[in-house]
Amino acid sequence: MSTGFQAVQWNRAKIVYDITLAAGVTLYIGGYMALARALAAPGKMPGWDDLRIQAFGSCAFFMISLILAIGPLARLNPRLLPLLYNRRHFGLFAFCIAAMHGYFVVDWFALRGALPDFWGEITTAANYSKFIGITIKPLGMVALLIFFVMAATSHDYWLSVLTPPFWKALHMPVYAAYGLIIMHVALGLMQHDYSPAIPLILGATSGLVALLHILSGLKERTTDAGLAPDQDGWIAVGPPDSISDKRAKIVAAPGGERIAVFRDGARIGAVSNLCAHQNGPVGEGEIIDGCITCPWHGWQYRLEDGRSPPPFKEELATYRVRLREGRIEVHAEPLPPGTPASLVVPA
Repeated sequence: MSTGFQAVQWNRAKIVYDITLAAGVTLYIGGYMALARALAAPGKMPGWDDLRIQAFGSCAFFMISLILAIGPLARLNPRLLPLLYNRRHFGLFAFCIAAMHGYFVVDWFALRGALPDFWGEITTAANYSKFIGITIKPLGMVALLIFFVMAATSHDYWLSVLTPPFWKALHMPVYAAYGLIIMHVALGLMQHDYSPAIPLILGATSGLVALLHILSGLKERTTDAGLAPDQDGWIAVGPPDSISDKRAKIVAAPGGERIAVFRDGARIGAVSNLCAHQNGPVGEGEIIDGCITCPWHGWQYRLEDGRSPPPFKEELATYRVRLREGRIEVHAEPLPPGTPASLVVPA
């Protein structure tokens, strides 16, 4: 990593975020183990090795569920956008908790001198041909492998080397991993623990994540169904005052390309809605210190030309804008990244 990238520079927000996250995980795991021991039926007191497997596994499930919910929540309510800033830290922490869960499972067999049984369980073909009693460990192992790839490529070095579109595609299997985790729990824990709380919690949590994504998708679909461009390619945005100051109004060009039209006082400019960093939704951010600021990780771009302030070199495609008959219009065809294209609206 000698191409100009450096370690993350910690600031107060990141420190507070990580301390809060670590405290929450510690309280959950400690509380789970203490409560499970306290509620155990007489003569059925679970061992600490069993409890730590359950505590770390359930904690990883809830963490990943929350990570997947943060994106649509922020789209539905912009006030939740700050939750996106350090989501990468959340993901790395979740991977560590999931990896600890996997380690404790292997350790459970090792403590009993049964590692050959563990290996035999995952390599016996007959264990995959049944529903009741199917071996669930490979489901968790594949999910953990997906999370490992995501964690290993989370640094911006890999984002630059792999390019944002490929990097984003590489991280999309998180949804497949989430499905494997749900199957891992449903086909494992629920086959010997008949408490109705388990399917209720599992169904409610995964159902809520799915519902949030559906609602978020419907909101974006409404945005994409905007006005069609006229014969010259201009798309109506609305009066200047219809764009909130320091914010953007997002319109969709033919083909689904979203354009973020920002207003900073009297100046109005339009850029691609895809951040050059991780293809985040720039239009859901705001103008801070005179620069368009992406809500995902704070990448910034100048309104007038879509360029990041020095010494950064990222650039966004810009779009021509004009004021016609009292309303702002944006042209559907993008200009080369970094091209000056903003205008000043007369008072």
